[in-house]
Amino acid sequence: MRLVFPDRTLDSGDRPLVMGILNVTPDSFSDGGAYHDAPAALPRAREMIAEGADFIDVGPESTRPGAQPVPADEQIARAVPVIEALRAADARVGISIDTRLAAVASAALDAGADLVNDVSALRDDPALVHLVAKRRVPVVLMHMRGTPADMQRDGGPQYDDVVADVCRFLRERVDFAVEQGIEPDRIILDPGLGFGKRVEHNLSLLRHLDRLMELGYPLLLGASRKRFLGYVLGSAEPRERLAGSLACAVLAALAGVAILRVHDVRPTVEVLRVLAAVGRTD
Repeated sequence: MRLVFPDRTLDSGDRPLVMGILNVTPDSFSDGGAYHDAPAALPRAREMIAEGADFIDVGPESTRPGAQPVPADEQIARAVPVIEALRAADARVGISIDTRLAAVASAALDAGADLVNDVSALRDDPALVHLVAKRRVPVVLMHMRGTPADMQRDGGPQYDDVVADVCRFLRERVDFAVEQGIEPDRIILDPGLGFGKRVEHNLSLLRHLDRLMELGYPLLLGASRKRFLGYVLGSAEPRERLAGSLACAVLAALAGVAILRVHDVRPTVEVLRVLAAVGRTD
């Protein structure tokens, strides 16, 4: 996978880019509170880089089911010191900011971030699309029904055809982004596993990654430790869902997904290394 930034290019060769998750929050579903400030977060970021992460995704606001919005100034206070420290320590690694707010994205980009990862697909803050267009940075547009606070209420929404609905939504958001001046080669799409979806919807999206690939844009997949894997595996604890997370990584890599957003970097990189080695054999 090759990702172009205004000042450089990130190239992982014949495998997906691996995006390590760094939640600088007190309440994220898997690791909330573990890396809440720069002194705690930077060693974890360095660890993920050493394990093979191409990207570190810094998240200052939990988007787990039931999470409440976090004000921009608090998100900035959580994320910017971490990004500054990480960029000072490593000029090579990609850094993304996981936010729905333009003020947070702007501060993060100024601090050294390269990419905006917006779970609202540029719907929550009208200023964010203009910021992304002006700064010419890649942006992730994700499908989500509702908001993190209510997306899984009563078990999540209903779909007649979840794959068709997600594809339709993502096409509409791409059209909007391009109309607002974002260059098509800066757009990455995310089907939003676990965001306003029941177990069967998530599994259907994984089964039909080929239809999502037909949209013609790089795909990011974030299946790591998600609740639907716990249902399949019979595991209540997010950290016990590694096998399911790796199974999703294999499915995604074989389908041509561009970026894997994961908690467990080393096992993911090792799985991808084996797949690449098999692909190079006669």
